[in-house]
Amino acid sequence: MQQFLPEQIIDEIATEKNVEPEHLELQLQRYVSTDAIQALANHENRAWRLQFKTPNHVVEIAGDGTVLVDGQ
Repeated sequence: MQQFLPEQIIDEIATEKNVEPEHLELQLQRYVSTDAIQALANHENRAWRLQFKTPNHVVEIAGDGTVLVDGQ
């Protein structure tokens, strides 16, 4: 089963900050609609990309499940 994409984004940001996800003080939904992200992830067409900013990071996600934080 594929991980819920917003959770994967939080995990990747936490990894970038070198903290556990539960210690990350970030409410993702303040910067992007997590419902919209998951709707994109559930869509049949995988030819999409979405980029958004949080206070300290640029996050890019793609239809193939790739999540990049600050380009990594």
